[in-house]
Amino acid sequence: MFSEQTRQMAAQCRHYAMCKIDYLGTGICASGMENHYVSHFPQGRMDIYDALARELIPITRGLAEIVDSCDLCGICDKQCHFVTGMRPLEVMKGLKQHLKEWIDQGNDIIPVESDPELDALREIVGWRWATNDPAVLVTYANDPFPLAEMRMPRYVALPGTRDEVAALVRFANARGIPYVVRGNGGSVFGFVFSDGLVMDMHRMKGIEIDAENWVVLVEPGVTSFELQQAVVKRGFRVNTAEPAATVCGNIVCTGLFSTWANAYGVNADSFVDMEFVDNKGDIFRLNAPAAPNAFCFEHKLTPAPGICIRAHVRLHPVTGDEEGWFVPFASFEEAAAFAREMSQRRIGLAIGVLGGHYLSTFMSPSAALADNVRFSLTEAIGLDYVVFMIGDRFAREAVNAMQEVVIDQDLFRMFMLGLPRLADDEWLDLVSGMDGDRPPYEILLQREMRPVLDAVLQPSPETAARQVDEDLREFYTKLYARPEMTDMVWLNMFRILSARMSRRKHMFAFLVYVPMDRVDVIEQICTALGRIADDYGIDNDYGFLTPLDMGKRGILEYDYYIDHQDPAEKEKIRKAAVVFEPFLDNLSATTKGVKWLKYIFSQGCARKEAFLYT
Repeated sequence: MFSEQTRQMAAQCRHYAMCKIDYLGTGICASGMENHYVSHFPQGRMDIYDALARELIPITRGLAEIVDSCDLCGICDKQCHFVTGMRPLEVMKGLKQHLKEWIDQGNDIIPVESDPELDALREIVGWRWATNDPAVLVTYANDPFPLAEMRMPRYVALPGTRDEVAALVRFANARGIPYVVRGNGGSVFGFVFSDGLVMDMHRMKGIEIDAENWVVLVEPGVTSFELQQAVVKRGFRVNTAEPAATVCGNIVCTGLFSTWANAYGVNADSFVDMEFVDNKGDIFRLNAPAAPNAFCFEHKLTPAPGICIRAHVRLHPVTGDEEGWFVPFASFEEAAAFAREMSQRRIGLAIGVLGGHYLSTFMSPSAALADNVRFSLTEAIGLDYVVFMIGDRFAREAVNAMQEVVIDQDLFRMFMLGLPRLADDEWLDLVSGMDGDRPPYEILLQREMRPVLDAVLQPSPETAARQVDEDLREFYTKLYARPEMTDMVWLNMFRILSARMSRRKHMFAFLVYVPMDRVDVIEQICTALGRIADDYGIDNDYGFLTPLDMGKRGILEYDYYIDHQDPAEKEKIRKAAVVFEPFLDNLSATTKGVKWLKYIFSQGCARKEAFLYT
């Protein structure tokens, strides 16, 4: 028997693939790392449980092997709870129990027969790395994007070399089989589906650092976290996206933007060269004289130039005196203007304007605490927006000379380790006595107030872990005792906190390039998207704003939040799309400097088809 509560949790998997990287130092699912298919990672097992409960797949030999390979180590519980608050170990136990009951009742485990096309695929990649087992296929058949329907592929193949990728393309073309490419399966927009062949790049993990030429050569299975780990050990940094997203996939999909894009740029700024397998199965490099200009702008649908098989990513120098800080503001207009000025003056490296929603969500180990903390930060002390910055000591000195109140690294650590206390009566009593013309944060954040804050917040790893499940408190206490977990530079460089943005529901992100000198336009976009969401009963909030190109333009994110398992919520976003698409299209066409990264919401395919994968 299947537990409906457990099935609902399994169906809520966000597919962010955080269980496929060792971002907490806990290790990674051993079965997943050995077998590489997503079906062998916790993410895949969540899909398998849901599919079995809904009678979408049979119990095959492959499914039995997947279930048996799980040793119930519990790593997934820690990793998933940190990001989503979910405890998937119950799903893993439920799978084992169901398989045992099935066998005990004398039911058959179904063998899955090969066919000539699968045999040919296995000739290319090896017998182990191609399959048509439904237990594997179903884990490549859906994503939490609310408007994408499930599409079961016929085959999944895991190439290990660029020649194998090229051979797979030629094979698919010769047999008339459609195909898509999948990086790590962490796409918030989904659409990485095919009813033909899915190529999973997880086996292609090559990283070659060419320090003399300030580049690192990256294969398509390498994630942002893995690449950053590798280059940091050599004293470098790269511009990366979400930690579990593949680097090559992010470059060709969204242009690889982050708060570091202020200094490091976006799109073609991120690489020196890229190698592709084109749609005929031939290999070319972007720097070749006859190569297509894959990053030219055309305001129309364009065919994919091919599959990225290696990127020559830029390395950036790191100084020994970098640190992070927040500059608080009571209004978005003031915060955006300050961020623009910093970018224009080339002060700092990473810059981003954050609101109370992201700030509280990122910092809090639980969703409930995030809600309370947001009230304490915004309503209680007036801290509605902050400009987050990372820079060297000269940048820090410049900001300190320009702004009276700055949350430096020490104060940030105090808040992180004392966060649960922000919801206590003692904190609210402290704030309530600060009435006056100035926002309370201007008084609270003065250096002379730090002994008072220390006494009220009682910052410690134990305090930080107070709000999580009791059986996880020891783990969180040890986790927060590690210096990097409260280090703004490390946290922003590896971006493990930003994965929490979809903790409550799946996130539907709007990404818009905007002119930084037109704060009125930026606010117009946020207001309109917020009003549309409110009209259709969709949870929504401002995300962030990062200046680019010396403050001339920026990248804005505004977020909708949808329960991707609720048909009513899916209908809400479908109806809202009829309103927000023309609004953003019209604004992009009529306002210079505005251009949104548009995805097709109704046709069930990504703009660049196989070219887009994360």
